[in-house]
Amino acid sequence: MSNAAKRSAKEQITLEFPSNALLAALGGAHQKNFVRVEQKLGVRIATRGNLVAVEGSPEARERAASVLRAIYARLEANETIGVAEVDAELRFASRDSSGINQGFGSPTIKTASSRVTRARSPAQAAYLDLMRTHPLVFGIGPAGTGKTYLAAAFAAHLLYERKVERIVLSRPALEAGERLGFLPGDLREKIDPYLRPLYDALFEVMGDQATRLMEQGIIEVAPLAFMRGRTLSRAFVILDEAQNTTTPQMKMALTRLGEDSRMVVTGDPSQSDLPGSRAEGLNQALDILSGVEGVAVARFSDADVVRHALVSRIVNAYSKAESPPGLPPLPGVRRKSTP
Repeated sequence: MSNAAKRSAKEQITLEFPSNALLAALGGAHQKNFVRVEQKLGVRIATRGNLVAVEGSPEARERAASVLRAIYARLEANETIGVAEVDAELRFASRDSSGINQGFGSPTIKTASSRVTRARSPAQAAYLDLMRTHPLVFGIGPAGTGKTYLAAAFAAHLLYERKVERIVLSRPALEAGERLGFLPGDLREKIDPYLRPLYDALFEVMGDQATRLMEQGIIEVAPLAFMRGRTLSRAFVILDEAQNTTTPQMKMALTRLGEDSRMVVTGDPSQSDLPGSRAEGLNQALDILSGVEGVAVARFSDADVVRHALVSRIVNAYSKAESPPGLPPLPGVRRKSTP
């Protein structure tokens, strides 16, 4: 063997996958999954028969190999794989290789007899772990990080496991910068537009079963204004868009917890629709409850955005524009206060 051939062999990893059919799914249509891994990690991937060769720097090819093995394992479990799932495994591989792995548990939860929801980033997996171990969890971060979706998925999981008897969904009925005026219809028709994101999350993780459970009252959707005076026992409560709560509203909501209940509060302090764009209820709750036993906070950043890739760049651009050093903030953008 020539020196060049020996050097080439040392610079690549060869993986063997027993199923040619799953190997084809591993690469995806037009090899788009392989292309994604190549673009993100700076490696080259070539296939021959049931062998996959990965060329690149030692760290990059080890990460690529880890991603490919993880995706193949998911295919063996009959999961559908797309670019979003590839990106999820890339995030996990990145966290593992940087030595920041938090030792979280299984990132997979069962939400119905035929439905499974999986965390798509280490931050999401840690969020699931906090929901497993704490009765009150705050999910704080920008749009698109899966705060509400995973809370709904975990609620469905506990309902499926019969660890709670009902799911209660709530959020403040506050418009995002617009005033829509009086809405027609009965109470449910009036509040539906405000609670649609919660409906969407539940339908995605539970399918048509969500409709049946809502008709039976097992899944209850209510605006925050109607929560006063209630005690919610054996329930999983989700308070969404908490950045739009006042301090009295937040205190009232948090004190609704009854026996064997859990609550998740989600919000993005940078997107408050309250006067002055101040997320007073959420921010004060985070300060007051810091260190209280049974309360945990999961924080997300723009790096954890799992929507369209452009959303992450948009969030990052706005974050920079809010407080650029030495420059005035953009018109209409509130500068972050400094301690």
